[in-house]
Amino acid sequence: MPNDITIAEICVAACSDIYRESGELLAHAVGIVPSIGARLAKLTHSPDIILSDGEAFMMSEASPLGKPASAGGVIEGWAPFRRIFDIVATGRRQSIMGASQIDQYGNQNISLIGDWDKPKRQLIGVRGAPGNTANHRVDYWIARHSARLFVESVDMVSGVGNDRAKAAGLKHHHLGVIITNLAVLGYDEDGRVKVLSVHPGVDPQDVTDNTGFPLDASNAPETRLPTNEELRLIREVIDPRAVRNREVIDPRAVRNREVAVPQPVG
Repeated sequence: MPNDITIAEICVAACSDIYRESGELLAHAVGIVPSIGARLAKLTHSPDIILSDGEAFMMSEASPLGKPASAGGVIEGWAPFRRIFDIVATGRRQSIMGASQIDQYGNQNISLIGDWDKPKRQLIGVRGAPGNTANHRVDYWIARHSARLFVESVDMVSGVGNDRAKAAGLKHHHLGVIITNLAVLGYDEDGRVKVLSVHPGVDPQDVTDNTGFPLDASNAPETRLPTNEELRLIREVIDPRAVRNREVIDPRAVRNREVAVPQPVG
């Protein structure tokens, strides 16, 4: 892999790919890398997706990260928080969420760590995860792939996984991919997490060793590199301050002992 392409930039391109052929829908992206990825998609292969400024304004163009909606062009719409529930219910939204825990069927936890009656850590609550996973496609972004996050069973279900969605007969449940700093994961025909690709420069065994349930990455292809045009847009237009590289732990640097790995909550 070219030394000047960072893992963060590979992850941005992977997040951008999530919106290919999405059409006209509201792109909801939680996190720095997903936000850059959604903007990159808007500027390249998916011009019809709708971006918000994270509050209420819909942007006609992809504004630079950290700039107001008006910096990207004309503000072409307004959707206050109460209207988001209507958009979610229609399925005209696609979300990249985070997670504190994910299990082998894609059940997600962002609410608490430990037992419900006496949790060790209180997190942010279920938020919109149940409605999101019941009504439209949901993907996940994990900046630090860890066996403490990818667990055999989540402590509480916030986002609905494939096994529970099947048992409940959810008609519009759609889990897409999980993008981490090591790999891109998807789901097999039984709804279990599988490896779709491993990022260039990452040892496939690291993916297996840092997952708390069986996951074979040995024969996975490499995640694609961003194109020269994508790199230009990421570096010069969307995120010229390179904030993306602060969110992602680069496993190559960890392996070379250039940085320490922060421990997740719980």
